[in-house]
Amino acid sequence: MKKLVILLIFFISQQTILSHELSGTVVDEQNKPIEGVGVFNKTTKGYTYTNVSGYFELDDISLGDIIVFNSLGFENQELQISENELDATVKINLIASAVSLDQVVLISKVNALSQFVNVDVKTSPVKSSQEILRKIPGLIIGQHAGGGKAEQIFLRGFDIDHGTDITISVDGLPVNMVSHAHGQGYADMHFVIPETIDNIDFGKGAYYANKGNFNTAGYVDLQTKKKIDNNLISLELGMFNTTRSINMLKISEGDKSNAYIASELVLTDGAFEAPQNFNRLNILGRYNFNNYEDQELTITLSHFQSKWDASGQVPQRAIDQGLITRFGAIDNTEGGNTSRTNFLINHNKQIDEHASLSSKAFISKYDFELFSNFTFFLEDPVNADQIRQKENRTILGAETTFSESVHVGDHDSQLNFEAGIGFRYDDVNNVQLSRTKNRQELLERLAFGDVDELNGYSYLNLTYKKNKWTFNPGLRLDYFKFDYVNLLSELYDSKSENKVFLGPKFNAIFAASDKLQVFGKTGIGFHSNDTRVVVANNGEDILPAAYSMDLGAFIKPNNKIVINAALWSLFLDQEFVYVGDAAIVEPSGKTRRLGIDFGMRYQLTDWLYANADVNYTYARSTEEPDGSDFIPLSPDLTSSGGISIRDLGNFSGGISYRFVKDRPANEDNSIVAEGYLITDLNANYTWKNWTIGVVVENLFDQEWNETQFATESRLFNEPSSFEEIHFTPGTPFYVRGKVSVSF
Repeated sequence: MKKLVILLIFFISQQTILSHELSGTVVDEQNKPIEGVGVFNKTTKGYTYTNVSGYFELDDISLGDIIVFNSLGFENQELQISENELDATVKINLIASAVSLDQVVLISKVNALSQFVNVDVKTSPVKSSQEILRKIPGLIIGQHAGGGKAEQIFLRGFDIDHGTDITISVDGLPVNMVSHAHGQGYADMHFVIPETIDNIDFGKGAYYANKGNFNTAGYVDLQTKKKIDNNLISLELGMFNTTRSINMLKISEGDKSNAYIASELVLTDGAFEAPQNFNRLNILGRYNFNNYEDQELTITLSHFQSKWDASGQVPQRAIDQGLITRFGAIDNTEGGNTSRTNFLINHNKQIDEHASLSSKAFISKYDFELFSNFTFFLEDPVNADQIRQKENRTILGAETTFSESVHVGDHDSQLNFEAGIGFRYDDVNNVQLSRTKNRQELLERLAFGDVDELNGYSYLNLTYKKNKWTFNPGLRLDYFKFDYVNLLSELYDSKSENKVFLGPKFNAIFAASDKLQVFGKTGIGFHSNDTRVVVANNGEDILPAAYSMDLGAFIKPNNKIVINAALWSLFLDQEFVYVGDAAIVEPSGKTRRLGIDFGMRYQLTDWLYANADVNYTYARSTEEPDGSDFIPLSPDLTSSGGISIRDLGNFSGGISYRFVKDRPANEDNSIVAEGYLITDLNANYTWKNWTIGVVVENLFDQEWNETQFATESRLFNEPSSFEEIHFTPGTPFYVRGKVSVSF
């Protein structure tokens, strides 16, 4: 026993001798600290990131270890540990460089895929607001209301509608709208100016303790630029009377503070026979202060407004009978208007070398009005079936997160601790569904009331790193209070319910080598239901849980190629959904989804980059008999990808595709939504600070349906109704030219 104790003491003492720490700062060519630089030990697979002052500490350092410093837009730097670097403080200078795949190091992060997708974003920037979400592998969108309404979203076998099963934020500002007039989780991304996007952070599944409501199929966080390097003025002109202008101008520039203003104006009639008369205006103002020591403050003020006319979804039989063309309309009085004004404050405080505090607070003022007609003359043969959905909303919220890195043992492992607390309050007034005629005459109110919804939450996230293993347990607690005042009632009618949801998460990652990483993820997420359903249902079945699991791997055989693959499953509890188009509640039952994700990114040369993703899903209802258990509009096979050319002389550009296979439009697959394969092209020529470009959507002029629904409708003077595909036609061959200057 005595010998064993002596041996143990000797072993511990040897660990003390062999275990060391590396610390230092990372700066750019102007000697300014760089935040968020990855510091990766290729030998132990340990990693960390620089803080607001460019400072880092990396544990478990030994003689001969190779440390890689990486950040998109900079050349990678390597440092081999010699006697001089053991327990030393170093200063690393990064040199700016064009973005390439070799700048991304495969590290043990739960959302590692987003690092590689950001190479896609940087090499082929987003060219329109519709393209923002298309950058997410496996996510497809469709527009079906003249370009003004939020896009319909599909991901992992979900018809997410406009955001029910994916949580979306921009710089920490939530995009999803709870208890919205049109649909639960409604997420309108059109207030984002594409040229301001800096990077996209995303994750699939419900594995993230800091993500709450609507995080079932996944989440998307957009980060926009804190400052701009150059002023930009850009003008686009194109088919269908399209005009788009962009301005990004510095209004203040200093060593520690910067400010800029950006604006976007879009005008178009679209490809439809009845002009869309679409217009959208975006204005963004941002101030950023960074003392490059221990504090950073960003203040953002933005305003968005849009109005449009729409031709709606058209029935296939009307085209077959020659009543209208594909771009015609049964009711061309559809359309709407919307606006959103945001004020957002983000603050980061570095408490010491190991701890930081991040805070945000926001207020949004939002208005929405939409006129639609899906069934034509089914309900009212005289006045037709137009409906009006309208609301006025104010959103308030705040969140504070404390993060700390703790040395475990003798600097041979590390524990990262993250705890957050926050709230969101939605005050929605006069949320309504009404029957109208020609947008002018009010025929009948079907639903009319005031919603007050509070979501308070807290979460705990731990990341423990030991040798090649990373373990990430997490826990999230959400509290909801739902209040609804029914304004249709002659007497005061106010109802209230509250609910608590506890969601555990656990992720494990094994870094087998610097070329192979294997991961397993599991977690329970949820999406809340509409307040009107909650109070009508006496608080039952209002926070349906989603149980998800991923098993997968990343393979990076060299610096030029990376492959990702995952097997996943997701089970969703029964839920009740408020259908904003009909003021009714529809139970959807329990569902299960199984799938495979596969992707590849390849930096063929310094100027040529390629990427492709393929996603397969098997989605079924678990409470229906075989053959009647299809989930309508759930896509089972999708793919997207492209090739980008950059800095080939003065030329740059790319070609991209997106593919969706035929899918069931109803529960027994007797009505099929047709798939499509669409190819887009862009090309640019740069001379000095001028750029001339062209954007071509639907290069091969394919006839395709962007959104499709199995709908029962009746045309004027039809003796009976029919259920069949109703669709919004996809954009035909569409060219826009662009001229821009930076200075």
